[in-house]
Parts: sequence; structure tokens; C-alpha cells
Amino acid sequence: MVDAHHDPVRLVSTPVVLVVDDERNIRRTLQMVLEGEGYQVMEAESAEQALDILSRPEQPVDLMVLDLKLPGIDGLTALERLRAEDLTRDLPVVVISGHATVHDAVKAIKLGASDFFEKPLNRERILVSVRNSITTARLSRTVEQMRSELEVRFEMIGTSLPMQKLFEEIEKVAPTKASVLITGESGTGKELVSRAIHRLSPRKDRPFVKVNCAAIPRELIESELFGHERGSFTGAQGRKRGLFEQAHGGTLFLDEIADMDLAAQSKVLRALQNGEVVRVGSEHVLHVDVRVLAATNRELSKAVQTGSFREDLYFRLDVFPIRVPALRERSGDIRLIAEAFVRTFCAENGLRPKKIDPAVFSTLEQRKWPGNVRELKNVVERAAILSSDIITVADLPEDPHENPFEDEPFAASATSGDGRPSYLPPALTGNGDNRPTLREYRDALERSYILETLVLHDWNVSKAAVVLGVERTNLHKKIRGYGIKRRE
Repeated sequence: MVDAHHDPVRLVSTPVVLVVDDERNIRRTLQMVLEGEGYQVMEAESAEQALDILSRPEQPVDLMVLDLKLPGIDGLTALERLRAEDLTRDLPVVVISGHATVHDAVKAIKLGASDFFEKPLNRERILVSVRNSITTARLSRTVEQMRSELEVRFEMIGTSLPMQKLFEEIEKVAPTKASVLITGESGTGKELVSRAIHRLSPRKDRPFVKVNCAAIPRELIESELFGHERGSFTGAQGRKRGLFEQAHGGTLFLDEIADMDLAAQSKVLRALQNGEVVRVGSEHVLHVDVRVLAATNRELSKAVQTGSFREDLYFRLDVFPIRVPALRERSGDIRLIAEAFVRTFCAENGLRPKKIDPAVFSTLEQRKWPGNVRELKNVVERAAILSSDIITVADLPEDPHENPFEDEPFAASATSGDGRPSYLPPALTGNGDNRPTLREYRDALERSYILETLVLHDWNVSKAAVVLGVERTNLHKKIRGYGIKRRE
């Protein structure tokens, strides 16, 4: 039996069961039964004591056996508070009672209890229930982990030199305890890098907790990171574990770290230096073992100079900097990434596998991709929806960042030397060999007609394409091929 008032060091592979019952004999019986099957057992004689144990990150619990009839807070209220206050929300709970009604049993199941037993307890049924409940919870975590790994596998793709360098840096830093600062433009895959580091680290079997610092209001960031006590501020109706506590033993990923409030930065620094966190409204210091990975698409050194980011926290986070390359820096990887996206999209949506016309890759490689891999994914999935069995250039959406005319000024009154509009084809002059060939004149006429149509529609390519009866992407090609400029 483990004393709940000490800080035990336990192996991750040994499941811990918390037995909550006010009857000493019941606790003793369950202790002997469970420890005889290799479980580690903790005990609590009240719901208050159990909730206190569950609030400690240094004492993770895999399953709780909870009696409904308890002094003080009863079992159903404790179970309800457990779910409402986000205290180990996914913790499996087996409910037991000697005087429960059908209504109590139904309510317990609705509150997320994995099983319900009446006293006296049947040894075999209890063991089967405990084993199945722990196995199911672990399988759920494994499925989530596999889903994250699959996400890493098909998005972190590349054979280019920048990606090979990135993979090498991840492999080197992952096994260490070093803090990592991941930088890069939006959409490059900074979160995927953090997950890869966690997956390749000794903490891979422990929690990976992500928080987007930019998405949390400034007044709530401390509560989210460090938790709060009941009544510590308006709306704090119960105790809440912070993300540092939830990530105990694992990895905490602080995305968009540059947007964190200065007051919260000082507490994050304390957690990194001493492994200590304090819930809002509490004076009790909690010790946590967390590896912090941070990411930003901004220049933190400039934020330090302007005073919006603490210099000491910057140096604490920037132990091992990793820069994720932009997609335009590794355009040679676009084909591999696009093919992977199409395969995954078709499989997830029950579509037949689709091929990609080679001309599509040439078109995609010419784009600038300010949205990086995230933007490429959206473009490819949209093309997969619009296409038949083969994705062609015509299926690609228009590049919103493309400006074929380079913002050149246009003089509407431009004329040639003979007073004719400059966009008309040259006159048929010359004799014999001096006359243009049929192809030359046809190309000149097509160029002139395209130019005239663009002028008439204020250089709106989409409208001009409708009038000319061609695909917008095809018109873009002709504009580039003929060297049409807005200044004409």
C-alpha cells in the first residue's frame, strides 16, 4: 500500500489504482486482491482526500475504485466534480456501493464511470473490470498517439537538403532534456517538429500537452498554464489543474510563445528553473517534471529589445534553436508532399486513388507559398475534389498571390507611332521574304486580342478568361508566354 502523503517514484509500466472507501476492511481486501495481480495501490478514506491525491502531478493514477456512500462529499458528487473540474478527465473510474439504487448506478455511468458493482464484491469480476478499464484507457491514448505519428509521417516529408538538416537536428536533440525554440513561418509545421521531438524522446509514453499562447486571453493564461483554486477569481467554480501539471513527466509545447503576457513569462521562467508551479489563488508549491518546447513565427530577439519578452526567459528557451524551412526553400519536396496529401485525402473520403498530371507539379513549384505546407494541403485537397481520375492544372485554384502584371502602371491612351492602339497586331507590310509567317501573324493577333480584352476588363484575368472562353490558368500561361505587361 502506498502512503498518499509521500512522493513515490513509480515505474510507468506499473498501473496505479486509487481505492476510495471509508471502510478499512474494504480497502484492505481490495489492496490484497489488486497487489496480488501486480497493481500498485493507493488508498483514501474520503472523497476530499482522493481529489487531493489526484491533484498532485507527481502521483499519477491509472484507475480509481470509488465508493458512492462516503462521509462528507459522496461518491457521485466527487465523480461529477472530477469530470467538471478537468481533474484527469479521462481517468477510468469503477464505482462500488452497498446501498445504491438503480438511479445511482445510471447516474454514475452517465458521469463516465466505466463499471458499477454492488457489495459484497466478487474478486474475479473486480479484477476483470479493472484490467479492461485500464487497457481501454491505454488503447485510447495509443490511438491518439498513432494518429499524431501518422500526421507527422505524411506531413514531415522531404529529401531536400533543408529537410535533411532538420531531421538531423531533431534526432540529435530529442533524447536530451534541453529546451528547444522552434522558429519558422506560419504553416511550416512547427507543431509537427515538436511532436517528433517528443516521440523520439524518453518521454514518449508520457503526456504531450499543447497550448496556443495566442489563443488564450491574457487574463486566463496563468490559470491555463498553472491551474487555479476554487473561488480564486470570478468564474473559478472549482479547482483546475494547469497544463504544467497535466504535462508532468512529459512534454509541454508552448506555441506562439511571443504572445505570452509578461506576468506569465516570469512564472514560466520559475517553472523552467526550479520545476515549481503555484496555482492561482494558492500558496502551495507543486513540483513538476516537464520538458518545454516553444515555437514562434516572430523574431524573439527583437521582442526582447522592445521589452515585450523577457531576456532571461528567451535565453532559457533558446538552448537549442531549430528553424523550420519555408516551402519555397524546398520546392523540390512539393511533389512528394502533394502526392502524400492526395493519397491520404482519397483514403479518408472513400475516393478512388487519383493520379497527378506532371504539369501540376511544375505549376505548384512556381508558386510562392506564403502559407507554406498548410496552404499546399488546402490547394491539393480542393483540386482532388474538383478533378476526375487525374488531377490537372485546370483543377488547381487560382493563385491568390500571383500578379502577372507586376503592378505596372497602365496608360490607357498608349498608341503606336502610326496612331493605332499599341495592342493591335502589326500591319501586313513587306514583300516576299519580308512578310510574317502565318504562325507569327497568328501569334501576334492572339497576343493583341488577349491584351485588348484585358484592357477592356481593367486587367481582371478571371473576367477576361470568361470572355475569351479559356481556363484562367491557361490564360495566365499565355500572358507569361507572350510577355504581356500592364504598361502596354
